[in-house]
Amino acid sequence: MAALSICPAKALRAGLLGAALLFGPAAAAHAEIVKLDVTAVPIASFDPRDSARVRFGALEFRSGLALTSSFKGFGGLSAIRLHDDGKAFVALSDKGDWFTGAIVYSGKTMTALANVESAPMLGDDGRPITRKGWFDSESLAFDGASAYVGLERVNRILRFDFRQGGIASRGIAIETPPAVKTLPFNKGLEGLAFVPKGLPLAGTLIALSERGLDGDGNLLGFLIGGPSPGQFTIRRTADFDISDCVIAPSGDLLVLERKFSLAAGLGIRIRRVALGTIKPGALVDGPTLFEADFGYEVDNMEGIDLHRDAEGDLILTMVSDDNFSMLQRTLLLQFKLVEP
Repeated sequence: MAALSICPAKALRAGLLGAALLFGPAAAAHAEIVKLDVTAVPIASFDPRDSARVRFGALEFRSGLALTSSFKGFGGLSAIRLHDDGKAFVALSDKGDWFTGAIVYSGKTMTALANVESAPMLGDDGRPITRKGWFDSESLAFDGASAYVGLERVNRILRFDFRQGGIASRGIAIETPPAVKTLPFNKGLEGLAFVPKGLPLAGTLIALSERGLDGDGNLLGFLIGGPSPGQFTIRRTADFDISDCVIAPSGDLLVLERKFSLAAGLGIRIRRVALGTIKPGALVDGPTLFEADFGYEVDNMEGIDLHRDAEGDLILTMVSDDNFSMLQRTLLLQFKLVEP
C-alpha cells in the first residue's frame, strides 16, 4: 500500500526544528510554513442525476468535498498521500508547494480539513525549487520517511528525507534513466509509486510519464532501483493519458488516467495492471475498474491513494487539480474499492 508509514503532522512539527538544527536559521526561514483555512462543501452524490446510486464500476462512492481557500497558493493539487489512518495527509501542488493537514470524518463521511499548513518545496540549497525554474511538481511516493517528488517539465525526481525536516527538508535529485530526460515538455513524469516489501518488484520506484510515447504510441514507464531496473510501456487506449498511480495490497498497480477534448469533454479512468507483468521491455495492460465523465462529480483528477479503514475496507481517495482556474474545482473524493 502507498499510504505513509509516518505521521505527516509529527514530521511537520519535527521538520521546523530539524531544519533549524541541521541547516541553520536560514533554512527554517526559507520553509515559510503558513497555516490556512480550507472551506469544505459536501458532495452528497457522485451522480447528480441519481442520488441513490453508489456503485460505479469497481468503486462504491463514500463521500466527497469541494475545497476552497482564501490562501492564494491553494489549488493545483496534483498528488496526495494519506497516513494509514486515512486522516493525516501530505499533498503537493504543481507550483512547488507542500500541503499537510488532516481529513475530518463523521463516521465514514468526510466533512472537513483541519490543521492545514503549506510550505514551498526546498531544493538542495535550502531555497524554494521555483527559484531554479523548477515547478510542475506532479507526483509523490513514500518509502518510509523518504518522499519522492516527480517534477514534470524538467523531468527530475527529488528525494526528501522527512526525518531531516518534514516538509521543510531539502530535496536531492536522484539518478534516473537517461530516457527520463527526453520525455516531452509538459507531458513528462506524472505518476510515482514505491513498491513495498512482499510484492513483486519490491524496493522499486515506478515512474510513469503522462504522454511520453514509444514508437508504437504506448506510454513510457520506468523501474528505478529494485531488483530489475529498466524501461517498460503501458498500452495507451482511447486517448487517455496518465495522471497518477498507486500500489494496491493485492499486488496491482492502479493507474489513474484522464483525457480532454473540446468535442468529447473530460474523461477519467482507473486501470489495474498486475505488478507481476511489469518488467524491463514489457508492454503491459489491464482491465478498467472505473470510468467517469463530466456527467459525474469529477474535475481534473490528478492524485490517487489507498488506505484501509477501521473496518478493513480498502478506501480509494482522489484529488483534482483546478489549475488555479475559476472554472474548475478542487475536489476530494473517496470510494470503497470492491476487491475482486
